[in-house]
Amino acid sequence: MTTRRYALRDDQWARIAGLLPGRAGHVGGTAPDNRLFVDAVPYRYRAGILWRDPPGRFGEGRSVRQRSGRWAKGGVWARLFMALGDAEDE
Repeated sequence: MTTRRYALRDDQWARIAGLLPGRAGHVGGTAPDNRLFVDAVPYRYRAGILWRDPPGRFGEGRSVRQRSGRWAKGGVWARLFMALGDAEDE
């Protein structure tokens, strides 16, 4: 089970994995690691870092920022928040 503070737990991930663009079998390109990307965004906000300064494990900050913006415009983040619900402000 994932234990990092900024990362989604395995049960949370299971609820949203099928909603993400870039997953295998989905129209469009396949993302190399959606879970890593989803974990990068809350990490950025919780750590209070700039988009250009994520730890290397998350990839290049510019790419994370751009993808996050595309997901926001496309309503992906809204769908994920709805799927996760408001369970104790997770």
